[in-house]
Amino acid sequence: MILRLANAADAGAVAGIYGHHVLHGLGTFEEQPPSAEDIAGRMAPVLAHGLPYLVAEVDDRIAGFAYAAPFRPRAAYRYTVEDSVYVAPDAVGRGVGKALVSRLIADCEALGLRQMIAVIGDSANAGSIGLHRALGFEPLGVAHGVGFKHGRWVDTVWMQRPLNGGEATAPAVAGLALGGG
Repeated sequence: MILRLANAADAGAVAGIYGHHVLHGLGTFEEQPPSAEDIAGRMAPVLAHGLPYLVAEVDDRIAGFAYAAPFRPRAAYRYTVEDSVYVAPDAVGRGVGKALVSRLIADCEALGLRQMIAVIGDSANAGSIGLHRALGFEPLGVAHGVGFKHGRWVDTVWMQRPLNGGEATAPAVAGLALGGG
């Protein structure tokens, strides 16, 4: 498995993986799969913030992707990111997600960030919840029935992982350049 930063040429493969989860899963509350162009447009601001947007290659094809995005636009949140991870259906259970999120954590720590939040669609999403728990995320709570998809109400599970000691000390770097307000 090769983990590397994504680029615009990966947008089609990423859109294919994500589109599968949009149509068949509850991990995302999106209901229409975005196009490759949409995905490329979503990658650009993540990378422009200097944040990691990673892909995993297995046998010369993209088997999954993960990225860290600013948690909220207010400046005080500049040390906190939200992670997202999706794995191709035929690569689930093969360590792709764990490798991606592990690298994502390491890359975010190298940037001096202090908190990573996971907002996981579906409280029955044992795979994602277990993956995050195995990598040191702690449960924060469940927002019950906040989404309606595939004919039913769906929860979100919130989890958090400290980076670089979390809130134990003041940050040593400037943090992400986010908006004001």
